[in-house]
Amino acid sequence: MRAKRSYAIGVVIVVVLLLIFWHRQRAGSPADSAVAATPNVSVVAAERKPIARTLDVAGVFQAFQEVDIHGKVSGYIRRINVDIGDRVHQGETLAVLEVPELQAQVLGAESGVERSQQQIAQQQEDVSRAEANYAATHANYERLKSASAQQPGLIAAQELDNAQAQDGVAAAQVHAAKAAVAAAQQQLGMSRAERQQVASMAQYATITAPFSGVVTARYADTGSLIPAGTANSGTVQAVVRLAQSDVLRLRMPVPEEDVPFVHEGSAVTVHVQATGQTFNATVVRFTRDVSNATRTMETEVDIPNPQLTLAPGMYADTNFVLQQKPDAIVVPAAAVLEGEHPSVWIVDAAGHAQQRFVTLGIAGANSQEITSGINAGDRVIVGGQAALHAGEAVNAIPAHGDLVDYHAAQKEGQ
Repeated sequence: MRAKRSYAIGVVIVVVLLLIFWHRQRAGSPADSAVAATPNVSVVAAERKPIARTLDVAGVFQAFQEVDIHGKVSGYIRRINVDIGDRVHQGETLAVLEVPELQAQVLGAESGVERSQQQIAQQQEDVSRAEANYAATHANYERLKSASAQQPGLIAAQELDNAQAQDGVAAAQVHAAKAAVAAAQQQLGMSRAERQQVASMAQYATITAPFSGVVTARYADTGSLIPAGTANSGTVQAVVRLAQSDVLRLRMPVPEEDVPFVHEGSAVTVHVQATGQTFNATVVRFTRDVSNATRTMETEVDIPNPQLTLAPGMYADTNFVLQQKPDAIVVPAAAVLEGEHPSVWIVDAAGHAQQRFVTLGIAGANSQEITSGINAGDRVIVGGQAALHAGEAVNAIPAHGDLVDYHAAQKEGQ
């Protein structure tokens, strides 16, 4: 009997305990339940700060100018003064050609000038004789004419006519002598022009540097026959190749979508991995033409290289500043939902999630400018926006903090 009573008491105690436990569960903290049911979201504050759109692209260094040096005249190399790697200055002699027939032409031209000068001297003497003969003949004619006028019939008409004819012949001889002098002077001019031409060709036997640079290739040695450079000199052997390397062109392919943002003076940061050097440069020139093959536009900056530490053919990493703004409202790129109408989600002052349609500005690497739709200081949600509903209560957690830190900050603010 006692056993049955003890069993009944135990059952009653268990039931009472279960009722107490169930009641306490139902009477638990409403705040704790609300916290458990409210989703947590990561937020960052929209900031006012500078933003820039940049482009990273690889570039290749090239000589500022490079050319194969040919001989203007054909000849054998008598002496070559340079080899690969040599630095030369503008006007410096690179090689000297031996052109015997050209020397003969120079001597012939000199002789032609001297011969023309002698002819002029001879013709001038002829002019002097013709003028003297004309003076005497004319004086005789004038004397006979005057006497005939004073005493008609004194001088026979035939004699007077002969004197007049001789006077005309003497005058013609003067004109002919002077014409011969003029012709000789013209011949002298032609001889001098020929001499100048041949002398100029003789000067081409000395091959000089058209600009200061570095010899990057040598194609000939002493005794080599060098043909004259022509319009088709691409198939004719050159003497050396010369490159200007104290300033280098850095050529970079800019993608088609970024072409509208490239301008002369655009800032470019250049990093050369091979040497560890970094340069700040600006765009100097670009082709203004997009390649059909690569859909890129060749763009160039000039890099000073006075010590020749950089070499044509080296690669460099470049960073273009395409767009920039010193004061913009900026949010993380992850906060922006793309679509027909871009939007972001924010947490309002009451702790509710709200969607805001925005206008986008400059897009940075990991950030985005917002030109309208939100204000600086707004708490922008940076993850899980697809699961949110407008007006839904959320727990805003700083993107680099946790819930404990957030609640602590809230208490300190109160």
